[in-house]
Amino acid sequence: MEDTEKKISVRETSHDVDMTQGSVFKHILMFSLPLLAGNLFQQLYNMVDTWVVGNYVSDAAFSAVGTVGPIINMLIGAFMGLSSGAGVVISQYYGAKKDDRVSDAVHTSMVLTAILTVAFTILGLLTTPFMLHLMNIPADVYPESRTYLIIYYAGMVGLLFYNMGAAILRAVGDSRRPFYFLVVTAVLNTVLDLLFVIKFHWGVAGVAWATVIAQAVSAILTMAVLFRVKSAIRISMRKMKLHMDLLKQIIQVGIPAALQMAVTAFSNVIVQSYIFGAAPGSTGGWTAYSKVDQFLWLPMQSIGLAATTFVGQNLGSGQPDRAHKGVRVSLWMAVASTVVISTVVVLTAPTLVNFFVDESASPDVVKYGVLFLTRMTPLCVLNSVNQVYAGALRGSGDSKAPMFIMLGSFVVFRQIYLFIVSKVTNNALMPLAMGYPAGWFVCSLVMLIYYRMTNLNYKSLAHT
Repeated sequence: MEDTEKKISVRETSHDVDMTQGSVFKHILMFSLPLLAGNLFQQLYNMVDTWVVGNYVSDAAFSAVGTVGPIINMLIGAFMGLSSGAGVVISQYYGAKKDDRVSDAVHTSMVLTAILTVAFTILGLLTTPFMLHLMNIPADVYPESRTYLIIYYAGMVGLLFYNMGAAILRAVGDSRRPFYFLVVTAVLNTVLDLLFVIKFHWGVAGVAWATVIAQAVSAILTMAVLFRVKSAIRISMRKMKLHMDLLKQIIQVGIPAALQMAVTAFSNVIVQSYIFGAAPGSTGGWTAYSKVDQFLWLPMQSIGLAATTFVGQNLGSGQPDRAHKGVRVSLWMAVASTVVISTVVVLTAPTLVNFFVDESASPDVVKYGVLFLTRMTPLCVLNSVNQVYAGALRGSGDSKAPMFIMLGSFVVFRQIYLFIVSKVTNNALMPLAMGYPAGWFVCSLVMLIYYRMTNLNYKSLAHT
């Protein structure tokens, strides 16, 4: 049986996509669309949670569910950085048509996921009280925030295994099935939210359990595919082991991305503590803004991930010029889509905020939410540059440069900015909030300069 598995081609499944030939634009578009749709449904998890508690529980519950994002993203972001490293390694060996290495990398990734699931669950549960205090969460919101986080971390196993499984599928060009699974689980999450909150009156605990159950289902569906698929990414329990040379490659690419995502999320905790301290009534408004803002990021993030896979496969096949063309196409697609969506958001800001809360019951939430959306949304297009170039650099195996650039911009620069502005303006709300777009601008500028100077110094892990 094992000999038969070794003979399976990496392209024997119709869901895999070889990006090393054919239309560049079509490959990036067709890869990005299901990825974008999948990310959209994944964002609906927390958005539905927020909407349900905002309309059926209380303002405190609304703020609790909406403001814990940066705390959750510290661990989830770190894991997603590592899973992106696994995806880069797999995509490059896939492009080089090295089936055995693809299979070994997949099994190494799954063992790593099992180890990190235990470690991250324990770490999340132990650090929850400290992180909530550090974030300056209002006293009336704290109990609900703590409840949500404890349940979320206790059940995060599903989220981690789904994300690693999805990264493996996307590495070989299959972005459709991860999307299908997210559609199913997003619908399930919505149904469970309404059932647990409206019918059973579980409040914040109800939406937390709904999310955990839905994520577990997405993991089960993804693992079922990986155990059954007829290609080199097929999982076999007999092959489960850490291949140290591949683990080293995954860590080499993934750790910088993991550090960047985790530290940036931690920095966002500090940023929000400044904002909540400047205007305590802005907590709900910031929650509404952040829910909409997450959707603005989806097109550029999806296209950036498409660039990672495209660059990885084409480097593996020895086509750096084609990889470079893919980066240019990705950038223009990201800019155009973000401009269109940002325009719609600015024009409909009051309606979007009112979707979450009733203005007559929570006028401050609506006021601050509209203020944040109209002032900050137009500047979100700046992130198209850093997202696409960072994705391309990671696809080439260079994840250290994006890490240093993003940490320098989103953490070091932003903290210096906030310290100075808080003193100069006496903690004025909007100047503090503008620390976000200021960091976006610096990051994109430095990323552009680095990209132009190096012109993507391509190195293929598959040929080392």
